[in-house]
Amino acid sequence: MTTTETRVARAATRAPGRRPRGDWPWAYLMIAPTGLGLAVFYLWPVVQTVYFSFTEWGAFGGHTWVGLANYQTLIHDPAVGHALKNTFVYSGLVLLGVPLSIVLAVLLNTPKLRGVSVYRTLYFLPVVTMPAAVAMLWRWIYNGDYGLLNYGLSLFGVDGPYWVSDGRVVLYAMAVVGVWTLIGYNAVIFLAGLQGIPQHYYEAAAIDGAGRVRQFFSITLPLLSPSIFFVTVLTVIGSLQMFDLIYMMMDRNNPALTDNRTIVYLFYEAAFVNNQRGYAACIAVVLLAVILSLTVVQFRLQKKWVHYE
Repeated sequence: MTTTETRVARAATRAPGRRPRGDWPWAYLMIAPTGLGLAVFYLWPVVQTVYFSFTEWGAFGGHTWVGLANYQTLIHDPAVGHALKNTFVYSGLVLLGVPLSIVLAVLLNTPKLRGVSVYRTLYFLPVVTMPAAVAMLWRWIYNGDYGLLNYGLSLFGVDGPYWVSDGRVVLYAMAVVGVWTLIGYNAVIFLAGLQGIPQHYYEAAAIDGAGRVRQFFSITLPLLSPSIFFVTVLTVIGSLQMFDLIYMMMDRNNPALTDNRTIVYLFYEAAFVNNQRGYAACIAVVLLAVILSLTVVQFRLQKKWVHYE
């Protein structure tokens, strides 16, 4: 057997998926820019934050090692537990927008729907709108004296509350804004998932006598479950980091602010208002642990309900 034939035979018997050693340097070179960016702008800040959570900062900079003192303070701080509770409540309320996004996507996927491009654009506009602009718009809508929402309620003889200063309703009002902001983005993802479902499933179901409701629950939802899982993970991660709405819509003199702070807002107060940077880093580490834990749980549970075709 010649040398060429020997090489061909070795290539044919090589395990599938294995690449020649000479290709690995090029592969590492191609991913090096992205890997370097992740290491510098994501991984290193995480390592720094974890380190700073064990330190205490002075008023003019500089820090000293204090060990677990920040974590001990955090455990006995009732504000942290209350902020976590508010964050979880807000996240749960925002998750209610996922079914609404599914319904919206199904409606936009209706065959021969006129003006579907216009509807998609209108529903996606909140996604590309600056958070500050969204917050100011809804702050005007929620205004207790001359807001659009209370004016509409007054037409039916209902006295609306001060939505952003009443501690009983402010968190729900924020959640409505969060759902309104995300519903268009989620609907676009679901719409892409719906268009990827083969039509012959629906045709076969229709022949068997299944109506639209039965087709939705037996075909659409199971085959849309990967998109639902993806959207749910992103929604939970994003809602746990909610800060901009509460910062822009509620002044520091707002009487409802103390009882409705989220964990990220608590981090902001510790780091930039009270200059407790070590304690703020400790709060950030706890938030990171919560997000990682919930994401792991979601990935574990998805094996039981997500169906990949």
